[in-house]
Amino acid sequence: MQAEVKWVDEFKFIGQSQSGHSVVMDGSGGKTAPSPMEMVLMAAGGCSSVDVVDGLKQAGQKVASCVAKLTTERRDSAPRIFTKINIHFEVSGRELDKSIVAKVTADSLQKYCSVCLMLSEGVEMTHSWEVC
Repeated sequence: MQAEVKWVDEFKFIGQSQSGHSVVMDGSGGKTAPSPMEMVLMAAGGCSSVDVVDGLKQAGQKVASCVAKLTTERRDSAPRIFTKINIHFEVSGRELDKSIVAKVTADSLQKYCSVCLMLSEGVEMTHSWEVC
């Protein structure tokens, strides 16, 4: 996998993925676009959500929606890395089995989500869930 990031002006950059998709990033605290750290956080939420939805579907669950809400703690001084990330999954559907939701959300962070597993090497990763 490859990517390219080009400087536009001031602290604005455009990232281009190998698959040809672009995203704007703003290194000045996210004034005009997501900051790179916000992109990392959204990547964790996106990757884990794919696992949760796929896992629920494979288990025969009738999932209608899945929202991942991420909260973090960061160091106060540079480098301002994440020290803790929690992903709270809000899942809805018809006749969802709560034990399956619990297993699928845990498995995402502990077994399948590449982004979360990579981050967990230096970040305390936790999750929670609810059926709405």
